[in-house]
Amino acid sequence: MAQSSPENLILVDREPDGIAFVTINRPKSLNSLTRPMIVDLARAFKALDRDDSVRVIILSGSGRAFCSGVDLKAAEDVFKGDVKDIEADCVAQMELCRKPIIGAINGFAVTAGFEIALACDILVAAKGAKFLDSHARFGIFPSWGLSQKLSRIIGPNKAREVSLTATPLTAEVAEKLGFVNHVVEEGQLLKKAREVAEAILRNNQDMVLRYKSIINDGLKLDLGHALSLEKERGHAYYNGMTKDQFKKMQEFIAGRSSKTRSSKL
Repeated sequence: MAQSSPENLILVDREPDGIAFVTINRPKSLNSLTRPMIVDLARAFKALDRDDSVRVIILSGSGRAFCSGVDLKAAEDVFKGDVKDIEADCVAQMELCRKPIIGAINGFAVTAGFEIALACDILVAAKGAKFLDSHARFGIFPSWGLSQKLSRIIGPNKAREVSLTATPLTAEVAEKLGFVNHVVEEGQLLKKAREVAEAILRNNQDMVLRYKSIINDGLKLDLGHALSLEKERGHAYYNGMTKDQFKKMQEFIAGRSSKTRSSKL
């Protein structure tokens, strides 16, 4: 059932199969963000995280762009607003969301839009999509993670070039650098995002949540501490399992191994 903000600028559609679609819906302004839209987007992700019927979230933008950043007419309202209020911070709520988030990127993802894309777990982009960091061009200080996350994904030298020159990073180059998972024809964008979501849905949903968490939490640590965190959570997971749960797991694995299944990702 579709739900939206009063002006239909953030659309949320929950499907029976466990996939939820969130759409930034201000196409005439290339999905530029106002303060109320940021708050609505934050609330949408928080609500979807709490909704047990939702397993995977697909985030996209309507029209010709994913998100062209903050609406500069509302810049002061956004940048000097309640920037420390996590409840109203859409990127913070995306990072807190336990469910996998697939970004479906069409057209431009500019500055704040780039940062929202970086908050997704998996990215599918249409051919011709571009990621542009214009912070240095317009004198805007990054505060949603772009200065730190991009260098960790594509390497510091390339990240410095993208950000300091404000040069667009194409979907094709982003895929080669490991930032974008799949590049597809524009008409196939949501179809491919759904394919990835359906592949996730076929797996143990408790472990999907735990696996996303250990990957994302580990990325914030050095390798030694990240490995210790994995070991700690692994022991806690197995120590919490009953003999019956171990038996069911063994039976399930035995049943799966007797079949030949292939992934089309």
